[in-house]
Amino acid sequence: MKRTGFLLVPLTALLSGCARQVASAVTPAAPGFLLGLWHGFIFPVAWVLSLFLPDIAIYAVPNNGGWYDFGYFVGIVFLGVGARGTRTVYRTRVVRR
Repeated sequence: MKRTGFLLVPLTALLSGCARQVASAVTPAAPGFLLGLWHGFIFPVAWVLSLFLPDIAIYAVPNNGGWYDFGYFVGIVFLGVGARGTRTVYRTRVVRR
């Protein structure tokens, strides 16, 4: 067990030296919160169309990361598929006294 850890640490350090971040990977014009909100709202339509049309996607890549994801989530849950304005109440029995 100690031998594996002894080899794993230098190997991990060696591989992490190859990692690189590119500052210009996401352009300033990349989709942000508002487009994420819109894409989340139109998700059901975009999903159906994406099954038949190869040029349509349900998620914008590249995007600006967390804010786009948050907008997408809000668009789906609060405005789109997950939003339900009605509440169904079932009455199964009546208690009489």
